[in-house]
Amino acid sequence: MMESNRLGKKVSDFLFEYKTPRMIALRDKRIGLIFRLIQLVVLVYVVGWVFIYEKGYQCTDSTTSSVSVKVKGFGFTNLSTVGPKVLDMVDYTFPSQGSDSFVIMTNYIITPKQSMKFCTQHHTSGECDSDSDCPTGKFSRYGQGIMNGKCLNNSEGVKTCEVFGWCPAENDHHLPNPPLLMAAENFTIFIKNSVTFTAFGVSRRNLVESITKAYLQNCTYHKVHQPLCPVFRLGYIAEEIKANFSALAYKGAMIGIVINWECDLDRPVTQCTPTYSFHQLYRSLTKDQVSVGFNFRYAKYYVENGTEVRDLYKVFGIRFDVMVHGKAGKFNIIPTMTTVGSGIGVFGVATIVCDFVLLRLIPKRNFYKQKKFKNVEASLSAGSGN
Repeated sequence: MMESNRLGKKVSDFLFEYKTPRMIALRDKRIGLIFRLIQLVVLVYVVGWVFIYEKGYQCTDSTTSSVSVKVKGFGFTNLSTVGPKVLDMVDYTFPSQGSDSFVIMTNYIITPKQSMKFCTQHHTSGECDSDSDCPTGKFSRYGQGIMNGKCLNNSEGVKTCEVFGWCPAENDHHLPNPPLLMAAENFTIFIKNSVTFTAFGVSRRNLVESITKAYLQNCTYHKVHQPLCPVFRLGYIAEEIKANFSALAYKGAMIGIVINWECDLDRPVTQCTPTYSFHQLYRSLTKDQVSVGFNFRYAKYYVENGTEVRDLYKVFGIRFDVMVHGKAGKFNIIPTMTTVGSGIGVFGVATIVCDFVLLRLIPKRNFYKQKKFKNVEASLSAGSGN
């Protein structure tokens, strides 16, 4: 019965009770100090972080971007299989020009004068013991052609399957060291980037107002001395990512060039300029890690004595990915009012903390509870106002 009465009272209190705040002026140095300190922290947060640092009074827009790239520099190689050779940007850049993702060749292995015929595979493609290990018409995952059912000694005296394919078979396990194109350390990359902040109708290029034709012909990017120059030396990029260029050039690498646009459009638009940073995208963490660096193959085809012939290149190089990030902000009344409202709401934290201390932690908490809460039975019947 008593439980039923308690439940009924709780339901009645929930349905018919109204609570209104009661203001009490409390003179207590400790509580007052806590209250003002919390208000000060909130004020610093709202003004310093939200308004000044995060620019909470602005609406923002992300960037739409385009990138084009040109590489400059010359390299020289003198291999016994092909003789002396000067390489320019068409020879060592893939694709040749223009893309925001490109490779600069720094080392390579060449297998010259391949043609379609029968030959034995290199032993790294798999060894065999008998003809039954070389089923006719099949190929292995790491094979170098279609097997014809014969197991023979190759030029190194190792028994491998004879195949029909591009012969002689490639031997890609003698990578030149030092790298053939160490000259690439002084190659330069010229990056053109344009961005548009559609919401504000603002377009910018990384060739900003201070960059003239004469300046562009002689400048090279340096993060302190020439931070706006869009011409980057490969050796300097290696220094920025704290890597040895010779190690990068030997087996290749992947590097990200990040162009960042952070623009405050409440200021003159000429102050909207990019910043550049560099990151190695795939770094070998252990000496035994497999498939390190970056490489691919391509071939140059020609006809010799009526037969189609090719020179096969296994290219090791540095792959560059140009990535553009950006955000622009400009004053707008809606985010301003939203930020102000949020800031005022956060000030309520001071009251919540101080009430918790008063009513839960200090010795005189029961006294303060009596002063803060008062139960009143309201009479709303007609004539009660007499």
